[in-house]
Amino acid sequence: MASSPSKSSDVELDVVPTNSRDRQDDLALARLGKKAVLKRRFGFLSILGFSCTVLITWEGSLVLFLVGFQNGGPAGVIYGYILVWLGTVSVFVVLSELVSMAPTSGGQYHWVSMLAPRNSQKLLSYISGWLTLAGWLASLGSGAFLTGGLIQGLLMLCQPDTYVPQNWHVTLFYWAIIAFCVFINVAAGWLLPKFEGALLVLHILGFFAILIPVLVLGPEGDAKEIFTTFLNLGGWNSQGLSFCVGIMGSVFAFVGGDGPIHLSEEIHNAQIVVPRSIMTGIAINGSLGFAMILTMLFRMGDLDAVLEENPAFPFMAIFHRAVQSRAGAAVMASMVMVLTISANVGFSASTSRICWAFARDRGLPGWRTLSKVSDRTSIPVYAVMFTSIVACLLALINIGSMAAFNGVISVAIAGLFSSYLLTSSLLLYRRCTGAILLLPTDDTPSVTPDGMVRAVWGPWRIPGALGIANNMFACAYLAFVFFFSFWPSFAEVTVENMNWAVLVTSAIAVLSAVYYLVWARKSYHGPVVEIDAAREAESVVRQRVEIGGKV
Repeated sequence: MASSPSKSSDVELDVVPTNSRDRQDDLALARLGKKAVLKRRFGFLSILGFSCTVLITWEGSLVLFLVGFQNGGPAGVIYGYILVWLGTVSVFVVLSELVSMAPTSGGQYHWVSMLAPRNSQKLLSYISGWLTLAGWLASLGSGAFLTGGLIQGLLMLCQPDTYVPQNWHVTLFYWAIIAFCVFINVAAGWLLPKFEGALLVLHILGFFAILIPVLVLGPEGDAKEIFTTFLNLGGWNSQGLSFCVGIMGSVFAFVGGDGPIHLSEEIHNAQIVVPRSIMTGIAINGSLGFAMILTMLFRMGDLDAVLEENPAFPFMAIFHRAVQSRAGAAVMASMVMVLTISANVGFSASTSRICWAFARDRGLPGWRTLSKVSDRTSIPVYAVMFTSIVACLLALINIGSMAAFNGVISVAIAGLFSSYLLTSSLLLYRRCTGAILLLPTDDTPSVTPDGMVRAVWGPWRIPGALGIANNMFACAYLAFVFFFSFWPSFAEVTVENMNWAVLVTSAIAVLSAVYYLVWARKSYHGPVVEIDAAREAESVVRQRVEIGGKV
């Protein structure tokens, strides 16, 4: 069943390190049929910095908070953000349970293969892998595009009378950002954990450096009007439908939360550290993002004047109107720009790891090359270069058609959330049928009566009925977001405002299924767990739980 060609004795010989903590991590990989080949550089603080800077929720809220304004109004932005925050917490509790169970860079497609019925596990896993990779490529592209737009917005702020913006300017900025990401991930890969740890400090200090001047100097807003005013500027049939469409801006601000999962094989004590970093990061980012949204709404002043000054990035106009200085506003906007550039470094790292993991399991064309790891740096250089080149090619679309490019980057939500939904639904089925064990025993069969691989809980989980209830809520929330991720912003649809995510996402799913049936089914067998081949790893997990390793 295991896709790894190594026998259990070979796996044990290959993964025994001198450090006992790393030994537990590598034995957890051995239980999944995998050999440790990446260097474990990240601890809790560095991966927490990675979690926070990949999410960049308060920075994203600045850029996107008016996206929900036309469909929802100020009240819709506030209540929509709270709903999205609660839903995101629920979803990532589920994903944290899964990464604690199977801490592998493959993430979603690996878990689908673990949890799906035997007769469909390979196909579902393969489609999940393609959707996850496409979602992360779109996230990398959208992050670089938004950052390029921020740089252009800064030029417009500082040179309002002389600078003439062009689409190709954003593309050049986009390519420069991708080049910087490649440098940090490849040439200075050893620096990545320190880089992310330092960014955690800047992420928090930058928040206060922006919040305080706007809060103190900006014009005061009316609390009653802000908390009770709903708008329907998209022309929808009802305010409720408009609210549901507008909520996608807040959803996008939380995209990327599974980034640390795809670095699991580079993190010490991943089964516990990754869940803790994800949940702590969501708590920090959610709180900062909510405070920033309230500040922007209470201090934005005349919305029409703000939009007239800077329709692309209204928050820059809010900064300018608050501090009454272009230089001061530029400094504040530069902090946001620096943090979004840094987020792209994390996007690049996570995208390359899912690409490398999927290639390792022979799920991609050219898998022999893409699955290679540098002997000198222990970094999947070819995967980093491949995903960066694809992202750069996507930027060419922006030169010809902004609408077409928006259709590509809209897959960031649809692709990732579809992979979350598939995985969460399978976990819900497995936990409701009692197919997941706390600990294996010697007489535990490796296959359930319905032909599914027997799974074992990791040290981080929500037990009993509470876990089932959370899993159900997560599935309902994911289905809601997935459905509305395909809706356009306006009821009257044109080529320019059409949401092409439904076309692109469907095309990816269909093409991956066809490609699998024609070719990949001969080489891709899925990273199925082989419990019997890793009995020693199970004993390590059992010992940790016995000494109080439950969270």
